[in-house]
Amino acid sequence: MAASDKSVDDSLYPIAVLIDELKNEDVQLRLNSIKKLSTIALALGEERTRSELIPFLTETIYDEDEVLLALADQLGNFTSLVGGPEFAMYLIPPLESLATVEETVVRDKAVESLRTVAAEHSAQDLEIHVVPTLQRLVSGDWFTSRTSACGLFSVCYPRVTQPVKAELRANFRKLCQDETPMVRRAAANKLGEFAKVVETEYLKSDLIPNFVQLAQDDQDSVRLLAVEACVSIAQLLPQDDVEHLVLPTLRQCSNDSSWRVRYMVAEKFVDLQKAVGPEITRVDLVSAFQYLLKDAEAEVRAAVATKVKDFCANLDKANQVQIILSSILPYVRDLVSDPNPHVKSALASVIMGLSPMLGAYQTVEQLLPLFLIQLKDECPEVRLNIISNLDCVNDVIGIQQLSQSLLPAIVELAEDSKWRVRLAIIEYMPALAGQLGQEFFDQKLRGLCMGWLNDHVYAIREAATLNMKKLVEQFGAPWAEQAIIPMILVMSRNKNYLHRMTCLFCLNVLAEVCGTDITTKLLLPTVLLLAADPVANVRFNVAKTLQKISPFLEASVIDAQVKPTLDKLNVDSDVDVKHFAAQAIAGIAADEPKLCKSRSYQEFWRLSFERFKKKTI
Repeated sequence: MAASDKSVDDSLYPIAVLIDELKNEDVQLRLNSIKKLSTIALALGEERTRSELIPFLTETIYDEDEVLLALADQLGNFTSLVGGPEFAMYLIPPLESLATVEETVVRDKAVESLRTVAAEHSAQDLEIHVVPTLQRLVSGDWFTSRTSACGLFSVCYPRVTQPVKAELRANFRKLCQDETPMVRRAAANKLGEFAKVVETEYLKSDLIPNFVQLAQDDQDSVRLLAVEACVSIAQLLPQDDVEHLVLPTLRQCSNDSSWRVRYMVAEKFVDLQKAVGPEITRVDLVSAFQYLLKDAEAEVRAAVATKVKDFCANLDKANQVQIILSSILPYVRDLVSDPNPHVKSALASVIMGLSPMLGAYQTVEQLLPLFLIQLKDECPEVRLNIISNLDCVNDVIGIQQLSQSLLPAIVELAEDSKWRVRLAIIEYMPALAGQLGQEFFDQKLRGLCMGWLNDHVYAIREAATLNMKKLVEQFGAPWAEQAIIPMILVMSRNKNYLHRMTCLFCLNVLAEVCGTDITTKLLLPTVLLLAADPVANVRFNVAKTLQKISPFLEASVIDAQVKPTLDKLNVDSDVDVKHFAAQAIAGIAADEPKLCKSRSYQEFWRLSFERFKKKTI
């Protein structure tokens, strides 16, 4: 019996340590213990967790914010550890205390856990335990409790009786009229969420007045959150009610004195458009959209400029082209020459998307002149955004009409002083090459691509080598053999060792797409020649290159040319060269069985085909 008691004591010893750590002066120890609360609760059992652990945690709420945040997070998953949903009410006191602390992050996590725990209550327990908690938070002296209360209405309201629902609506109205801006802001933030669970008749009679009041608040931080609620409310109401109850407030927000409120309207404009439907959009929202497109603040114009494509795409199809041409394009033309580069860049990222909507004729007549202006813009981001979206225009009118204007823009971007701009245009080059065609590329752009291989920034040279591989995939190995490989091989004789290394990097990637014949005939001899380079960095890159291209060489070539070269490098005077040579020798040896097996299959099918031909002849 004594032995049994001792084993129990031994098993509970780590738990005792964890509980002691909850009281430790060291914050990190307390935090570690909080994160292991579920282990402590499992060891104590459900009853002791309810009667001892939860009260202890409730009493020790006053701690560092980091510890309180971890505690709030843990308690949200504690229902099963206190005995299931019928005992979930034991978790409310500590979470209620956490929901009143000063630190916002802790409060938000406590409310999140309270919502989880509330959802696990039965309808009866919800009214007995959760609703009184909500009412205490609403009537709290400090604004912290009242802000937390705003997050609990939507989870309680659907499952309570009608009298309690009336009380909840009255309490929410009280919070919307609170004297503290932080509380009104929290109410505005949760208004849309609460509106989704309130019956339509009470939405109109109780919540719409709250919404109108918040949208007219003297604090712009409250008014901008009311814009978000506007989307949710508009989705819930019939079209007639939207027109009478929501649109006046929306018009007011579009013309708000605060640019932050107008910015929020611009950000949410497409969501609002979808919520109100095409008819109200045509009658009311088009004019509001125009107003925002010519807003005095650049931030607002930039935000609404990014919505041009989506707004136009959601217009009524019957009137879409007419509305775009008469009501949107005149304002878009002004934005093309906007004094703020962010506005022009935002517009350039979406304007090409109008081409499929307008069709070939209107694209040529209306949009093409705007594209040409943007391709000559002094801001590189504007030119880059146009070039990166050329596929939209290519599908409608083809790219040839833009090609002559594209060239100067591409050249300027390719030579831009900012290396990130040069990097971006490299990444678009394969797509451009496919759209412009091989002949145009060879005449106008091939020299640019070769020039990037000699750039002084390594990231550009690296991207340029990958660009070469993609171009070969686009135009084929025969094109590579004639057009770019001779120019790359010349780099192997450059006096600058960095250019010789870039040559090796190109050969690495080209072997993958050029095939065995070109690799053996053109690429390998240059690699072997560089094995005698005076710079050690070049020699060890030769070893790495030989290993990478070996899968694309015949076994006889590897035995006759690759292995002897690696053996020489393996006794090189430089320790790094010897290391990579040994690594390459081991790598090739490991790959040989796979290569032999692959080649034996190839030989089997070749001989079978020869026999088949003889039989048919």
